[in-house]
Amino acid sequence: MSIKILKYPGNLLTVRSINTTTMQIQIAKTEEDILKCWEVLFVLRPHLIKENFVATVQEMISEGYILAFIEKDGIAVSVVGYRYLQYLYIGKHYYIDDLSTLETARGNGYGGVLIDHVVAEARKNNFTSVTLDSGYTRNNAHRLYLNKGFILAAHHFVKML
Repeated sequence: MSIKILKYPGNLLTVRSINTTTMQIQIAKTEEDILKCWEVLFVLRPHLIKENFVATVQEMISEGYILAFIEKDGIAVSVVGYRYLQYLYIGKHYYIDDLSTLETARGNGYGGVLIDHVVAEARKNNFTSVTLDSGYTRNNAHRLYLNKGFILAAHHFVKML
């Protein structure tokens, strides 16, 4: 899906998809905006506790996390959470922590539009790349990432404490 950026006033980015559907990407800044993203993030992160959600996201935002979302009929249908990082091996980049779309809204290009948004922001800041990790069984997500030009570059290891 190709998009055309129409305007970027404040925290609202308007894009027009190839099928002329207008999608507005909003940056969550208020408690109301953050809470609006609860359902779609809970799909991806079912271990989260709703009572702690807003405070956790606010703390993450204070550390540089950006939560962007697309709303349809007053409901956040797709979200992307990302942050700036700099590593010796790849330089300055945005890392996508979270990308999720409500199951009922999948197949409408929302995830792709949000990825394009993060990539555009990275380019605007002269970053070297956009990176993310993905669960190894999330084949539909992998197809999206590959279609958006991502490559499988590494394995990510975790040691739980």
